[in-house]
Amino acid sequence: MIIIQNLSYIHPNKDLLFENINLTIQSQEKTALIGNNGSGKSTLLKIIAGKITSTSGSLKLDAEPYYMPQIFGQFDHLTIAEALGISNKINGLKEILKGNATEENFSLLNDDWLIEQRCKETFVQWKLDDLDLNQKLESLSGGQKTKVFLAGISITNAEFVLLDEPSNHLDLESRNLLYKFIKSTKKTLLIVSHDRKLLHLLDPVLELNKNGINVYGGNYDFYVQQKQIENNTLQQDIHSKERALKKAKEKERETLERAQKTDARGKGKQEKAGVARIMLNTMKNKAENSTSKLKSIHAEKTSGISRELQDLRSNVKNFDKMKFGFDNSNLHQGKMLFKTENINFTYNSKSVWEDDLDLEIVSGERIIIKGENGSGKTTLINLILGKIKPSKGEIFRSEIQSIYIDQDYSLIQNQFSIYEQAQEFNTEGLQEHDIKIRLSRFLFPKESWDKKCEALSGGERMRLMLCCLTICQKVPDLIVLDEPTNNLDIENIEIMTAAINEYEGTLIVVSHDESFMEQINIIKTIQL
Repeated sequence: MIIIQNLSYIHPNKDLLFENINLTIQSQEKTALIGNNGSGKSTLLKIIAGKITSTSGSLKLDAEPYYMPQIFGQFDHLTIAEALGISNKINGLKEILKGNATEENFSLLNDDWLIEQRCKETFVQWKLDDLDLNQKLESLSGGQKTKVFLAGISITNAEFVLLDEPSNHLDLESRNLLYKFIKSTKKTLLIVSHDRKLLHLLDPVLELNKNGINVYGGNYDFYVQQKQIENNTLQQDIHSKERALKKAKEKERETLERAQKTDARGKGKQEKAGVARIMLNTMKNKAENSTSKLKSIHAEKTSGISRELQDLRSNVKNFDKMKFGFDNSNLHQGKMLFKTENINFTYNSKSVWEDDLDLEIVSGERIIIKGENGSGKTTLINLILGKIKPSKGEIFRSEIQSIYIDQDYSLIQNQFSIYEQAQEFNTEGLQEHDIKIRLSRFLFPKESWDKKCEALSGGERMRLMLCCLTICQKVPDLIVLDEPTNNLDIENIEIMTAAINEYEGTLIVVSHDESFMEQINIIKTIQL
């Protein structure tokens, strides 16, 4: 069990990340932790894992947690055994088996005589049986590193597990191994993830924001239903407040017009009656003061309603505020873009594919390229884009405009400011104010325009990339997306999905995110 009370965290620069976190997780619960990029999900996991200290509040655990971070680069200099924290046990066991049965070696082993056998069995389960415990992590792929740390759950016999984006870098086969583990395990899990298939296996769902945690007692489907109800209620509240504001402004106008007419009639009667000028001035000042008071009363009322309306609108989901407006490709549907005959590519005298490839891609298709890690997906993309030539076979490629978007959105240049990056795509000479309007539409307000692109999060880089595509008046005929959802939170995945569904050109995607693939209407699969 874990009990968190009034937990807060403030960055060293004094910015508040979150406050008043109150949370209880029962033993054997499988809990999802979600929230927008920057909401503090990874920080909260690190606090629970004991890697950093909260600013205030209390934390009580009944078991030491096993923590798997999102990024593994800091472990590259370590061996697999060292990274998993079992090197002392392994060394102690080996020394005892050699005959060095010292008290120190028995202490290192800590009576865990099955540690080496457990490693072998677990590595087989995670398809890592070709790895050695003394191998350095820097020699492994991203997917292998992820599976090593997932294997560490069973190897260390952990009962309370913290996982930060565990399906990142995993191919489809490995993701299915992860889903199977989550379904079958009796361990207590707290998982940060944007993988919606994984989230469907967890219950409850916790949503983290600056003001605390909202608990949804169900899986991700239940969470989505509840958020839809909340969003519908929010829209009703906004419409109601808009009507109230309109009515208040009309009332203000009518009241002031009536007061002005009354004052004008009164002044005319007094002048006809020969009232002294000094008295007229006194009565005029009194009328003006009265009108001013009326203005103040109504202005205060309309201002209050406007503030309430602004607060409500600030809660509207970001992608509901955005307008993409992509132009269509000029290519007619069905035009042959790419055709191959018996192609292959050779690395170090070895062919990438066992069988040569025959492919056809025509305009308007939505294609997914599938295959395990190392199956040649990136090689095929580079052949399609003309970046490399085949070692064998023939390729026909039409002259088209194409754009390649990888998971790091590396088309965004780190040295540019947000505004400078937008101008890089301004090929049709849009005016400065048009560029700034589009930046604002993609949630980049005025105060962010001078911000360097190197400081942007994955979600911000993605939104800037989409904004740039709308600035470049002619959207490319072909967009290639390589694991586009890997570094995005759920909200930004929804933004990406909405943009892709509005694009009407040819689309090629490499992704292991099955939910994303279903939602962008893939019609053709290339299996490698």
